Amino acid sequence: MPTLPVPTNLLALTEPQMVKFVRARGWPNYRAGQILRWLYRRRARAIAQLTDLPSRDRSALAEIAIVGRASHCTVLPSQDGTRKLLLTLDDGLMIEAVLIPDDDRLTLCVSTQVGCMLDCGFCLTGTMGLKRNLKAHEIVDQVLTAQDRLKAGERITNLVFMGMGEPLSNVDALEAAITCLTDTSWGLAWSPRRIVVSTAGLASRLKRVAALGVNLAISLNATTEELRRELMPAASEIASLKSLLAACRRYPLAPTRRLTFEYVLLANVNDRPMDAQRLTTLLRGMKCKVNLIPFNEFPGSRFHRPPDRDVLRFQATLRQAGIDVFVRKSRGRDVLGACGQLGDLPADRESVTLTPIESRC
Repeated sequence: MPTLPVPTNLLALTEPQMVKFVRARGWPNYRAGQILRWLYRRRARAIAQLTDLPSRDRSALAEIAIVGRASHCTVLPSQDGTRKLLLTLDDGLMIEAVLIPDDDRLTLCVSTQVGCMLDCGFCLTGTMGLKRNLKAHEIVDQVLTAQDRLKAGERITNLVFMGMGEPLSNVDALEAAITCLTDTSWGLAWSPRRIVVSTAGLASRLKRVAALGVNLAISLNATTEELRRELMPAASEIASLKSLLAACRRYPLAPTRRLTFEYVLLANVNDRPMDAQRLTTLLRGMKCKVNLIPFNEFPGSRFHRPPDRDVLRFQATLRQAGIDVFVRKSRGRDVLGACGQLGDLPADRESVTLTPIESRC
């Protein structure tokens, strides 16, 4: 019995590929823009929804193509208003994205890999290992799916690539996804200024982030080579602390931009006064701000969250050195939706056993 051809996933086509696709059908070039606008602006899930295409064209298209959105999405609501979205991909693997409300902002935290290539000891995703990279359309679909589930009057204001995975290890798909998100003719028209890409330290690829025009955040978490190797062995092997900071100093910042350094505070590990003093020395003269993230605990971790007094003492030391420093609020911890808590856990909230933890910062 002959094998049926695999249908084309329209969402996986770039703009040049879409133009080539419609030309192959004998359709005018403008049809590519029509289809792309339906996919991104109107979040179409079925070809039948593309109503400005003639019915005969929709019928022909339905025979050879699909709109490949995630097959299922489970939403886990947190008590603080955060919502964790668990999306099931075509191959049955699962990824997570998180909607985080904060005053007049609504931030979506986006994943770039199933699991992660790195093994940072304070991150639940790192315990999964890398299952595979996400494709560009699977990255974008997290945004589309989150938009589908917004409440009346809600609007996503910021995108952060800080979910599952190391974005710069999947940089080709990341670039393609950001192109779709920022395109103003048929894409989602996101301002690059409202997008943050985070990296655990792939120093050689920082210049590719600069070319995208988005903001860059570097996950630092240690002030000595020895401690960084202990906490982030794979990232440390890719780039030493010295080479990473050198690359940050070379980073081509626009006049109104600055780098963000993320620093996860681990009780009695990297939160001591000497750590804060060393951090001020490492960042001296750099155009930057620091986000302090008190460790978000997860089952099986050997690390602990520091008490408020240690967090505030660390912050005060950096402020005294003239560094802009903020303590990141922990949101969604009751559904394992906070920073470092995304991972390979059941989609059914009832099957996740968690010890209630009060937010202290």
